[in-house]
Amino acid sequence: MPQHCAVDVVAVVLMVAALGLAVWRPRGLSEAAVAVPAAVLAVAVGVVEPHRAWDELRELSSTVLFLAALLVISYACCALGVFDWVARTIAHRASPPGGGNHRSGHRLFGLVFAAAAITTAALSLDATVLLLTPVLLSMTSALRVPARPHSYATVTLANSASTLMPVSNLTNLLAFTATGLGFVEFTVLMALPWVVTLIVEFGLFCWYFRDDLEVAPGPDVLDEPGPTPWAPLIVLSATLAAFGVSSLIGIEPVWCAVSGALAMACLALRGRACTVGSLAMSAQPGFLLFVCALGVLVAGISDGEIGSRLADLLPDDTGLVDLLIVAGVAAIVSNVINNIPATLLMLAALGSGAPAALILAMLLGVNIGPSLTYLGSLANLLWRNLVNKQGHHVKVAEFTAVGLVTVPLTLVSSVVALWLVT
Repeated sequence: MPQHCAVDVVAVVLMVAALGLAVWRPRGLSEAAVAVPAAVLAVAVGVVEPHRAWDELRELSSTVLFLAALLVISYACCALGVFDWVARTIAHRASPPGGGNHRSGHRLFGLVFAAAAITTAALSLDATVLLLTPVLLSMTSALRVPARPHSYATVTLANSASTLMPVSNLTNLLAFTATGLGFVEFTVLMALPWVVTLIVEFGLFCWYFRDDLEVAPGPDVLDEPGPTPWAPLIVLSATLAAFGVSSLIGIEPVWCAVSGALAMACLALRGRACTVGSLAMSAQPGFLLFVCALGVLVAGISDGEIGSRLADLLPDDTGLVDLLIVAGVAAIVSNVINNIPATLLMLAALGSGAPAALILAMLLGVNIGPSLTYLGSLANLLWRNLVNKQGHHVKVAEFTAVGLVTVPLTLVSSVVALWLVT
């Protein structure tokens, strides 16, 4: 076996081992338990040169810090009651006094759909899956309505609605610098694809779950929403506004995220909603190490024959067909190796001088495409574990069916929308 082929095989085996443990999580082990040793081994055996690994870690450092800050913000919002307030507000607006309105099931779903989309866009997909989904499942139980459409909407939107802003998904953060765009410019260009994604998916969900949505929510079963948690909402709004003006005043968006996390943490600690230890753990240090390790492991693949073949396959023009090819390949790769390593691999294959439109099309692929398989994104795996623990057992066949109904049309529609604005 030629040496370069042996290196490729080792790189792929190490990546598979790292992803396999992230999916399996035996005895609750952190995602980093195998990924970090695998990355160290990749450097030790020469799959990745030490200087290449160091460069990769240095490039990822600001992204990882950004992600940690967003995770803290999301956790503090949860501790301060933001998600409970959202669920109670949705329930009362969707459940009319006296009941009997057969359309109220659709109204409830519309409100859940909007809440999941906004949460994903503003707080990232982790907040939607880990923090919003549990309170929405409790809400459906209290309202005595089928949980399926609402549950599937949260995981689907955790993926697809994460295309709007750089902060909406780790994949966006990884690619943000490569686009050469500012925060506002990125968001403006992705706004139409985001809206089109929501419209298409909402229509498809209403058709697919039409029987479940005919069940009207029970009236007067939940407490009043209670006072609006203005303080965390104001801090969150200020943080998002700071992202928007950061490029205008010459400040890296990561420092806006860190400032927002500190402010939100102070609110939570002052209100005794959590402890310093729980805030520190909310940053998920094991997951952050996992991301760093994946960066090193993907470098070993992208620098080899696989990376070269992928680079040859991808176009360098920005016509509609070219954008569709990039998005389609990104979606396929995501479902094979997960969307985080897929993003790193696609960025390397596209090259440092790739047009912003191609990188944005790639992001549509790695964000919308993963809804086809459990392995497509870690959000899918987290969601499956969460809903199973709450007694809502998920069937592989149904998960795949929902993905087959929504992903192809949504991805094509969103890429066409991107093509129209670029």
